[in-house]
Amino acid sequence: MSKKQVLILCTGNSCRSQMAEGLINARLGNQYQAYSAGTKPSGYVHPKAIQVMAELDIDLSQNKSQNLELFKGQPFDFVITVCGSAKENCPVWLSEAGQVVHIGFDDPADATGSDEEITAEFRRVRDEIIERVLNFLAKE
Repeated sequence: MSKKQVLILCTGNSCRSQMAEGLINARLGNQYQAYSAGTKPSGYVHPKAIQVMAELDIDLSQNKSQNLELFKGQPFDFVITVCGSAKENCPVWLSEAGQVVHIGFDDPADATGSDEEITAEFRRVRDEIIERVLNFLAKE
């Protein structure tokens, strides 16, 4: 049985989409192959995203922030936008790639406060991704 292909789309491809890609591949990798990209990639994966994913034994340290254009023409079963900007700027060609679904999350990179408070925000968003994205895909 071939795996369903999933593209997780965000603006910067540094936090939410990276965490979702890692979680899908780690937890649902027998059914899905996930990729992530950004409409305006930041050029890096946020260190806090790497940190909170490592807490779950998921290594994002070698991931790269990628441009959505790299995936043009590739077939996907699902395209999941995880931020409002990516939803609004989702190219028309993606609707031809498969089912486009928006499951939005706060941007943990916008968190302010102490290091502990910022880390807690990254954990909260990570856990919401587990609950909402993984549960969505598990039902498909």
